[in-house]
Amino acid sequence: MGSDVSEQGPVVSHARHVLAHAPGLIRHGSKPARELESDPDLAEPLFGSLRTFEEAVAYPPNQAFLGALHPRELPERPWISASSDGAERFAAHGEHMPEEELLGLMAAVDEFELLTLGEELSERATSALGEHPLAESLDLDRLGAVTGDAEEAAERPGSLPLHLGGDHLVGAVHRADEEDAALQSFVLLENLAAKATATLALLHLVRGADIDPNSIDYVIGCGEEAIGDRYQRGGGNLGKSVAAAAGLQGASGADVKNFCAAPIPALVTAASLVCAGVFERVAVVAGGSLAKLGMKFQGHLDNEMPVLEDVLAGAAALVERDDGGSPRIRLDAVGRHTVGAGGSQDKIMQALSVEPLERVGIDMLAVDDYATELHNPELTEPQGSGNVPERNYKVIAALAVRRGELDRSDIDDFVAERGMPGYSPTQGHIASALCYLPHACQRLTEEGGAERVMMLAKGSLFLGRMSELSDGMSVLLERNPNGG
Repeated sequence: MGSDVSEQGPVVSHARHVLAHAPGLIRHGSKPARELESDPDLAEPLFGSLRTFEEAVAYPPNQAFLGALHPRELPERPWISASSDGAERFAAHGEHMPEEELLGLMAAVDEFELLTLGEELSERATSALGEHPLAESLDLDRLGAVTGDAEEAAERPGSLPLHLGGDHLVGAVHRADEEDAALQSFVLLENLAAKATATLALLHLVRGADIDPNSIDYVIGCGEEAIGDRYQRGGGNLGKSVAAAAGLQGASGADVKNFCAAPIPALVTAASLVCAGVFERVAVVAGGSLAKLGMKFQGHLDNEMPVLEDVLAGAAALVERDDGGSPRIRLDAVGRHTVGAGGSQDKIMQALSVEPLERVGIDMLAVDDYATELHNPELTEPQGSGNVPERNYKVIAALAVRRGELDRSDIDDFVAERGMPGYSPTQGHIASALCYLPHACQRLTEEGGAERVMMLAKGSLFLGRMSELSDGMSVLLERNPNGG
């Protein structure tokens, strides 16, 4: 595998994010699908409160997600009434893709003709994607193979209709087996959406940074999709599927599953593989969670707000041996939420933020940025979930007070200076620190002004009804002393 890596620690050399506007897919989000089935009258207010693509692009948290500004530079709330001046589709960290192109991209990564796209949409999507900067990396011939009659496709037994916006029928997704619950149309739609957005993010990383795709050895998926069949429901391996779709001919891959917390274990696993010399370059990827589209739509409607959970996110990062400038991953400062740690909020944060720093002799105030669950409060508060990031930051600050590193009167300053407003879509694995990784890479440079960033992720293992435990992991990133 090349030269000795014992003195070459792992780094995050590149990180990219994407958003895909998906208002027409909201009806297939888990919550809207259930509520619309029980109360069809919800359709009119729901579909009447969808945002245009231009409105979604201009939404300040989406601009922060894509790197047009740092989260601490966000304007005062409410953000729904403050559009970003000069907001553009492409930004420093990636892009915001329109829904027509998203559906076309899903068809381009569909190897089993699970989709049918109507002729009009197929033509528009093919034309638009043909002009995309990544066009040469997309298999647009597949769009022709799945082009057909949208109405006929939607009427096939077990098929799920696809719309643009509220009522414009443009195609359908089909089941792959009549009886297998894991291969029904709504599951396959979720999986295709995750594959498409993860592939888009990985292509932005590879092409945007001019990386030889054949130099990447392994791809780790850390999304929330459940790929499999009746015998291996949730068996996974979107990682290798995305590697293939992005043209990484020399890569293999696998998935890491840990509910919302998965991206940090995936990042640590990637860094460990590089540090051990098993692989030289490992990509970590995640696609969007379609099941969480419109998850809190009722709170938005009740407060006369647009339905803000209308985007799918994707992320990709590259971990490799020290390149002399990129942020280092401190594998000696990995925080774990152990079985015996206890499930209270302060116990979890003690295990994830205090313990790993104590282990390596670093004060809490020596960390410039703490990235935790960065859910956008404008999405969560109307439904009664509160301001998740602010709550987490106050717990971390209280732990610094308990350690004697911070005066109680300085808690608000700690939150403002070392925390940040939540700005991520409510797709748990994306919001759990992963959304901050491109910002962290920028901050951990001489121009960025930060020396250390701690990434913390938490997950709810009890969701699977196999345990009453939560879980979490953290890792410390540092500016590279050799440059950057």
